[in-house]
Amino acid sequence: MATQTNTNLFKFRAATPSRWGDVEELFGERGACGGCWCMFWRMRRKEFDAGKGIRNKRALQSIVVSGQKPGIIGYHGKEPIGWCAIAPREHYIALERSRILAPVDDKPVWSISCLFVKKSYRRKGISALLLGAAVDFAASRGAEVVEGYPVDPTIEKMPDPFLWHGVTSAFREAGFREVVRRSSSRPIMRFEISA
Repeated sequence: MATQTNTNLFKFRAATPSRWGDVEELFGERGACGGCWCMFWRMRRKEFDAGKGIRNKRALQSIVVSGQKPGIIGYHGKEPIGWCAIAPREHYIALERSRILAPVDDKPVWSISCLFVKKSYRRKGISALLLGAAVDFAASRGAEVVEGYPVDPTIEKMPDPFLWHGVTSAFREAGFREVVRRSSSRPIMRFEISA
C-alpha cells in the first residue's frame, strides 16, 4: 500500500541541458535499468541492444542537449528522485513494431514510455505525480491526448525495476482511463486534455 506523500515537498521540471547531471545522478551507473538510459522505445531493437550502457547514455544525452526535453524529472528538494519520459508518439520508433500497443485511432498522441523512481521513494505516489506533471508539460506543448502503456501487476507480477512502463493504478490516480486492452496485462490508457 502506498504511503501518503506530502505533494508540496516535490517539484517537477523538464529535462533540459542544464539538468543533464540530475538525469545522470538519478539513473546511476546502470542507466536506470540494464543500461537502457530510456532509449528502448526510441531505437530499433538491434541498435538498442548494441548500445546498452554508454552508447545509450550518449544517445539520451544528445537528445537532452539538443533541447528536445524528452522527459520530466521529479525532485525532493534538490535531489532528483523520479523520471517520466514523454514525447510525441512518433519519437518512439519501436512502438511501430508492437501489435499490442498499436495506435488506437488516428488522433495525434503524446506517449509516456517510461517511469523510473529512486528506490527509497517507491510506493509513495511519486509515479502519479510524475504522470500529472508529464500531462501538464505535454498540454503546454499543444498535446490533446497523452497515452501510456502500463503493466497491470495484478495479472503479471514483476520486480519494481522492471515496471518501467508504470502500473495501471498510478495512471488511474493521475486521471488516465483505459481505452483498449489487447493483452491481459497491458492496457493502453489515455488522458484527454480539454481545450
